[in-house]
Amino acid sequence: MEPDHEVYRTLLESTKAIPWKIDWETLTFSYIGPQIERLLGWSPESWVGIDDWAERMHPDDRERVVNFCVAQSKAGSDHEADYRALTKDGDYLWIRDVVHVMRDESGKVDSLVGFMFDISERKASEEKLLRLQKELEELSLKDGLTGVANRRMFDSILEVEWANAQRHGQPISVVMLDIDYFKQYNDEYGHLAGDDCLKAVARALEASGLRSGDLLARFGGEEFLLLLPNTDEPSAQRVAERCRQLILDQRILHARSPIGPHLSASFGVATTIPTEEMDPVELVETADCHLYRAKGRGRNCIHSPT
Repeated sequence: MEPDHEVYRTLLESTKAIPWKIDWETLTFSYIGPQIERLLGWSPESWVGIDDWAERMHPDDRERVVNFCVAQSKAGSDHEADYRALTKDGDYLWIRDVVHVMRDESGKVDSLVGFMFDISERKASEEKLLRLQKELEELSLKDGLTGVANRRMFDSILEVEWANAQRHGQPISVVMLDIDYFKQYNDEYGHLAGDDCLKAVARALEASGLRSGDLLARFGGEEFLLLLPNTDEPSAQRVAERCRQLILDQRILHARSPIGPHLSASFGVATTIPTEEMDPVELVETADCHLYRAKGRGRNCIHSPT
């Protein structure tokens, strides 16, 4: 080997990046840097052809990466791919392969040269960041105290379910409930007990047999909302009654309630089949209006249009 080539080879083999070259006609490795053994445990001599490269790739990555790289190489396009490479010990490391297509004097693809980079730490950081972003997103859509959906999530889901109901001509219902005399509860037992009370009410509502498409949300303070897609008024009333009874069944003492010795709640039910002229906010406002009437009737009851 000429002196200059020796220098280049020494430089290449002193880097963390792993250089390699594949002959296009035979699809065999004509060179791969010795760093490959330090990284993956496989000796350079064991990298004979592209089958060795493909077989030492995670099964979930193999088809996607091989098909992509072969297609790009046939097209004569430089490219790069990320995948999990199998180590000799049976573990996997994330690799980024950067590929350059070499042509002969006639313009035909002659060989592929490139570098493999260990990007495991970068991938781990990316995955951690994605987990954190997901956790933050979930927190931004959940009520911090009770763990149920918050107003922001309720508004987002209502918009989607409203459009679905309008498209299919189906009824949609909202049940709004307010814990009776909750201020007096806090005054009597303190705000920490009030927080525990809200959590208990949320658990009771979650246990009310809601369907997978239904949504329970904390509206704010001591108010909760139930969004019931494809639910007519009688069915929504039954859900409200079940929830009312479950809250009573908690038998949470409320010494300052004029209604009785235990915690109770009042409910307003609203149902409609949406049209283009209607706004989903109107449904929530209607449920709120009926909740107000339930309070006027003495509380611990349900009010709806019928």
